[in-house]
Amino acid sequence: MDWDRYAPQAQGLLRIVAALLFIEHGLSKLFGFPPFPMGALPAMGSLLWIGAVIELVGGLLVLIGFLTRPAALIMAGEMAVAYWMFHATKSTFPAENGGDAAILFCFIFLFIAAAGPGAWSVDESRARRIAHTEADPDTVH
Repeated sequence: MDWDRYAPQAQGLLRIVAALLFIEHGLSKLFGFPPFPMGALPAMGSLLWIGAVIELVGGLLVLIGFLTRPAALIMAGEMAVAYWMFHATKSTFPAENGGDAAILFCFIFLFIAAAGPGAWSVDESRARRIAHTEADPDTVH
């Protein structure tokens, strides 16, 4: 079986699932739904609030696959900062400090930034349309 032919769909599926999980974290911190596990919602303008905005807005961009690479790169950076500021200070080991998800999100979003959005994305659709127009400039869309 030629597994490589399914790579764009697998990439797109990874992008969509990671984005939905990220959006959930942003919604929890900004709007309390699902309930924010740390209790009170973060104060507007605080570091946690800024992270939540990145999670919500970046997650929505990555979900639909629009400006995917820059959004994913910013989100990877946010997760690196989250890990080193909030998790690594508790313990060296991710299993002890609760930073497993931050590490995984960081590297998933780094992969998406490097490899692109995969299938089912606005970016892919726009790239295909541009390539089609360049191949046949007389075509009116």
